[in-house]
Amino acid sequence: MQENQRKTILSGITPSGRLHIGNYFGAMRQHLEFIEKGDAFYFIANYHALTSLRDGEKLADYTLDVAIDYLSLGLDPDRCTFFAQSDVPAVTELAWMLGTLCPVSLMEKGVAYKDKVAQGLAPNIGLFTYPVLQAADILIYHSDIVPVGADQKQNLEFSRDLAQKFNNNFEGDYLKLPEPHIVKEVAVVPGIDGRKMSKSYNNHIFIFDEGNVLKKKVMSIKTDAAALEDPKDPESCNVFSLIKLFAGSEKEQEIRDAYLAGGYGYGHAKKELLELISSFFEQARDRRRTFENRKDTVRDILREGGRKARARAGQVMAPVREATGIIRTHS
Repeated sequence: MQENQRKTILSGITPSGRLHIGNYFGAMRQHLEFIEKGDAFYFIANYHALTSLRDGEKLADYTLDVAIDYLSLGLDPDRCTFFAQSDVPAVTELAWMLGTLCPVSLMEKGVAYKDKVAQGLAPNIGLFTYPVLQAADILIYHSDIVPVGADQKQNLEFSRDLAQKFNNNFEGDYLKLPEPHIVKEVAVVPGIDGRKMSKSYNNHIFIFDEGNVLKKKVMSIKTDAAALEDPKDPESCNVFSLIKLFAGSEKEQEIRDAYLAGGYGYGHAKKELLELISSFFEQARDRRRTFENRKDTVRDILREGGRKARARAGQVMAPVREATGIIRTHS
């Protein structure tokens, strides 16, 4: 197994619809920062999306939209490998190989599967074996570090288990065991109803909402019934929770003091939040309008990323195929 001097970092995002500010602060911001820390592979997990989305036109549109969003937010494709999962078909080959070694009992322990079924998602085989494909996503690039939230830690442990089973069974060091990077400071972003922001709750603010659409959502954020003159607890306020994500430390403290002093209404806070969101994503919105008119360029970026990802995957899969006795009769 060849070692890279720079650690390989791997993460993906499922194209299930437009991305909201919870996606940005929960994952995308960390992805952009991690480019500085290693050899980053970021993929749009369109195979995974098939477990719940069965509209080909929508999936194609969502995949391109996610790419445009990342590029608009500042992802530099020259400094990472950015691609669509489906441009590396060998990942499904590796998933099958891992699946033949994976005990059913291991998948039955999957917390994420149980949670999704409890939320009403149809319990299909793809959803049940999701962690096996996820393991292939991670292992096929010899990933060293996988930034995940605490809710995904189990799936990364599955990846390590399957890599170890493969290596033990075929008596070699074929697949690298990845290390989790648990992002402890991932913000829990409240939606406009106070619950965690999620498209399934329809309580989201999209990253690129603007104008009256953005204003309507911000002004509808749920608050308590405190009167204008009353002092208010900023830490129990959904509006302030969102303000903290966008404001610098001085601005945050200024608004916090206004809450505590009284005479500062939720309407004031919502106007502040509206201005902060608009300003925060202003340059990204301008870039997005440019990319919207250059979709062929975006597709070319994904194609080039796919080419680079296939090259890395090919290096990993050659000894894996030899070990398993899978003989390819074509190049």
